[in-house]
Amino acid sequence: MISDMAGLEKTIAEVIKEYLSGGAAAWAGKNGRPAADAPDRGGAVLRDITGQAAREAEFVSGALDREAILAMKRRTSARIGIGRAGPRLLTQTMLTLRADHAAARDAVLKDVDPDMLRSLGFIELESRCADRQEFLTRPDLGRALSDGAVDALLEKCVPNPDIQVFVADGLSSSAVTANLPDLWPCLMDGLHEAGVKTGTPFFVRFGRVALMDQVSELLGAKAVCALIGERPGLSAAESLSAYVAYGAKTGMDESGRTVVSNIHGNGIPAVEAGAYLAELLQAVLRAKASGIAFRKDDGL
Repeated sequence: MISDMAGLEKTIAEVIKEYLSGGAAAWAGKNGRPAADAPDRGGAVLRDITGQAAREAEFVSGALDREAILAMKRRTSARIGIGRAGPRLLTQTMLTLRADHAAARDAVLKDVDPDMLRSLGFIELESRCADRQEFLTRPDLGRALSDGAVDALLEKCVPNPDIQVFVADGLSSSAVTANLPDLWPCLMDGLHEAGVKTGTPFFVRFGRVALMDQVSELLGAKAVCALIGERPGLSAAESLSAYVAYGAKTGMDESGRTVVSNIHGNGIPAVEAGAYLAELLQAVLRAKASGIAFRKDDGL
């Protein structure tokens, strides 16, 4: 029993010293758990608590076929075969759960990297939402541009494009920051090689999906594609979706939109999504339809 603060500080210092001198690697390998993934500044090896190795360490005890359960765990982000300690979750499972929850909160609350947007040449606009709290509580205000954004759109953007692609943070800024740098060049290269007239790229802060209807009407675009961060879950905080609409108008039915979802590292890779979207948008132009009116065999 440590009876004074000095003794406690000494014990903590000794534990940290052992950890940084190599003990971390040994600790990470206990109980059949995978070793850590990356070295820290002191040379000790640390495991990414949200990585696959850490998830495989969350394991039910006494499994009859450990390899079968591991194979299932590798094919899904769902928390299966995690075991328990009495009536509660294992400590490892609880830590991973809290880390995933923190990542989801960050995705909703933080801003998209402005340097990344500028490097890709995006004009930055905003919806009618004054701040993030209003964005979360008033979805209707996220479906329309502010007066200043409307003026900037008409002044700086190419009118009457075949395809107008724009980006909005939606409910996951992390999705935009993580996927856009790889997706955007593939998408634009595919459209330009096909001779498609594309609009001026822009980003809308606090934007919702239906914002694309107003954009379509203001710019006279034949079709609009909105790349937007999706509501994060406890298995995917960086999921991006692409909503496509031909002849979009304010108040149109949601069934008129075609959606490509789950664009992230453990879903559809950003590069692959960019190439696929370029083909999809060309098919939408040829079919002059989207949503339930668009069939997959319409030239795709």
